[in-house]
Amino acid sequence: MGEGWGEGDKFQPKFYFLRLSTMSNTTQLLRFITAGSVDDGKSTLIGRLLHDSKSIFEDQFSAISKTSEKRGMAAVDLSLLTDGLQAEREQGITIDVAYRYFATPKRKFIIGDTPGHEQYTRNMVTAASTANLVVILIDARRGVLVQTRRHTYLASLVGVPHIVLAVNKMDMVDYSQARFDEIVTEYKKFAAQLDLHDITCIPLSALVGDMVVDRGDSLNWYQGPTLMEKLESVEIDHDVNTTDFRFPVQWVCRPQTDEYHDFRGFMGRIEAGEISVGDEVTVLPSGRTSKVKEIVTYDGNLQTAFAPQSVTITLNDEIDISRGDMFVKTDAMPSVAKEFAAMMCWLSETPLDKNRKYLVKHTTRTAKCLFSSIDYRVDVNTLEQHANPTVNMNDIIRVAMKVQQPLAFDHYTRNRASGSFIVIDEASNNTVAAGMIV
Repeated sequence: MGEGWGEGDKFQPKFYFLRLSTMSNTTQLLRFITAGSVDDGKSTLIGRLLHDSKSIFEDQFSAISKTSEKRGMAAVDLSLLTDGLQAEREQGITIDVAYRYFATPKRKFIIGDTPGHEQYTRNMVTAASTANLVVILIDARRGVLVQTRRHTYLASLVGVPHIVLAVNKMDMVDYSQARFDEIVTEYKKFAAQLDLHDITCIPLSALVGDMVVDRGDSLNWYQGPTLMEKLESVEIDHDVNTTDFRFPVQWVCRPQTDEYHDFRGFMGRIEAGEISVGDEVTVLPSGRTSKVKEIVTYDGNLQTAFAPQSVTITLNDEIDISRGDMFVKTDAMPSVAKEFAAMMCWLSETPLDKNRKYLVKHTTRTAKCLFSSIDYRVDVNTLEQHANPTVNMNDIIRVAMKVQQPLAFDHYTRNRASGSFIVIDEASNNTVAAGMIV
């Protein structure tokens, strides 16, 4: 963070805080992922969204038009917009989530195109962990499959707030309302076991374009929103915890200049809640208290700041504070402990070794950790729990953990930011697991 000035330069707060400026706007940007089985039409759906929302360039459309024509297709194959990912997989290249970016006059979007196969469970988990919404695709001919249940479970595990069940290929079942209702009933029965409630079910045909961006003429019996209308209108302001103030310290700012010699600010992003000048805060894990003196941003000082703004906070009192400490309000305290239980997805090709130490990175704090127990592994296809497992890549497990230094945390269902962590192999520095505190 010291790149803000060179040797001999004057410290300029406005320039220095540029890297942590408050550019995020949860009402403008929607992050969502698509999940579905092979041949459910995921690539075609993404292509249709991009095409019908006028989010592809003319040369791109011209290229896929020529390719479709060479293949003897009567219509443009919109799945070609994302076929590059499939081609790379066929070559045996390891693929992470492929992201697509587009915008409409109402909202900006980031699509995470997640692999559907079970061997890519870790990819879906990491993509879903930051998503506001998941579109779970079902082929109307095949109905609810094992993969459908697996994707839904993973979405619930990482706390995706909004689910859209997109029943695709309705043109292949004569746009049957009875078939759509049958699939919805079966899916909601399963979702109820996971305590999922915010589910929107939409019949559509990605190939033809019905109910994706435009309503079309073949699904008049359906009175709900199109997929695009749902994406543009879903309320995501409350996806961030607005109640409990959580501010992990990312950097302690002490500019060594004559003009700002006494300045001591604590930089980071507000992960939940809000803070105002004059509010009392408690610094964890020490438990020391003080009051907020200033809230500094690139755009100037603020009276009040809120999640997910990035700010610099100064305090009235001199307290020993370092990276990894957390500011909270005294009347809304998290748990502070060296032991906790968590659900975890193992990401590494090397199995978990219960007898060795790892590093856990929680918000901005990194500490050594041990797995005191592995309670069970979840079969993501059946939701069965298996005791005393060997933990391999893509496994979902429940564990008990001990850390060397106390962490200030919330349950993941209350706050995704302060309830999540990653596990790092100390020897290779590779991320080997992602976890959610329960």
